[in-house]
Amino acid sequence: MTSSPSSRRAPRAEVLAALAACVTVLLWASAFVSIRSAGAAYSPGALSLGRMLAGFVTLGAICLVRREGLPPRSAWRGIAISGVLWFGVYMVVLNWGEQQVDAGTAALLVNVGPILIALLGTRLLGDPMPPRLLAGMAVSFAGAVTVGLSMSGGGGTSVLGVALCLLAAASWAAGVVAQKPALGRASALQATTFGCLIGAVTCLPFAGQLFGDVADAPLSATLNMIYLGVFPTALAFTTWAYALARTTASRMGATTYAVPALVVLMSWLALGEVPGLLTLAGGGLCLAGVAVSRSRSGARASGSVAAEEVVEPQPRPERAGESA
Repeated sequence: MTSSPSSRRAPRAEVLAALAACVTVLLWASAFVSIRSAGAAYSPGALSLGRMLAGFVTLGAICLVRREGLPPRSAWRGIAISGVLWFGVYMVVLNWGEQQVDAGTAALLVNVGPILIALLGTRLLGDPMPPRLLAGMAVSFAGAVTVGLSMSGGGGTSVLGVALCLLAAASWAAGVVAQKPALGRASALQATTFGCLIGAVTCLPFAGQLFGDVADAPLSATLNMIYLGVFPTALAFTTWAYALARTTASRMGATTYAVPALVVLMSWLALGEVPGLLTLAGGGLCLAGVAVSRSRSGARASGSVAAEEVVEPQPRPERAGESA
């Protein structure tokens, strides 16, 4: 019995989506190292605005070269909501919240995000919730909290900081769930470019702080801010959107639990921060949980690819020539 063209495309789509997700988590993990440098010289709002502007300039140039048009009208609602909540509100309140609470509390609260993504995805998008995904998320969440607690500097915790971190988690989850339907109509590049633009507009009230901080900040901090805009934002958010268009929001949310483990490794290599045994154990739990959440049962592996694991976007004329 010959396989259909769609069944032959499914494994390739799954591999490309997995590679895109790997690029995303690697670059998002590297962002924590850069934020540590830039955050010492830039206020939370100024850093978010500078990052979004650098990201939009990069993405806008790519759109011009590729002659990408505007997203279809039907995609604008999702792009606008994700732009305000994820590219805008999330960036600011996360930077601000992590200045108010210790690392352990921040890890506990912010990493509620993937759980909220799964719950909202199930409720609003009809995402399935297989037992392996639930088990993997539980293991990864425990690992993320372990990493945060082990790396905590013993700082204080404020009610404001807790509220900001919870707001960041909720904004992230709502932004991802809003972006998912838009990716069925707009390309990953379009959704990311205009989401970044809307995020920059949302952060415009901090323009005065940005101008003041640029004048006083060391060159290294400004370069780190630009790096955050070009790579963890422009590139990583595009690869995220590419992968999200081909899988479920719940599964993509679970994948981000690999970030804490990668941050531990990068801090070790780049900053000389040698992790303790508890930190390494937490990082291992994060990676193990991601592996479980993205695995398939034997029946699925031997049969066709499950619909909830690889979702081929509907063909659109605007996406001709789109690359991974």
